Amino acid sequence: MPKGYWIANVDVHDAAVYEKYRAANAKPFADFGAKFLVRGAAPDIREGSSHPRVVVIEFASLADAVACYESADYQAAKDIRASVSDGNLVIVEGYTP
Repeated sequence: MPKGYWIANVDVHDAAVYEKYRAANAKPFADFGAKFLVRGAAPDIREGSSHPRVVVIEFASLADAVACYESADYQAAKDIRASVSDGNLVIVEGYTP
């Protein structure tokens, strides 16, 4: 079964409040087995554009990735993030050759 991934590009406007988001997302990420592959790395932009913070999170499956995002716990955390950041987040299924 292919893994699922969250890929986010974010611009954080208030680091102190964003830390509250990170604390709040710990439970849903643990509940759904999230594994950070990239966390806050600054991008080396070669084409197009990006926000200054890049995050890639791996889940055991696409269903887990979607369920985590849709969970009440993550939605509460997202409300904190949304107040202090702008960005993009996509959920994608991993490639299995």
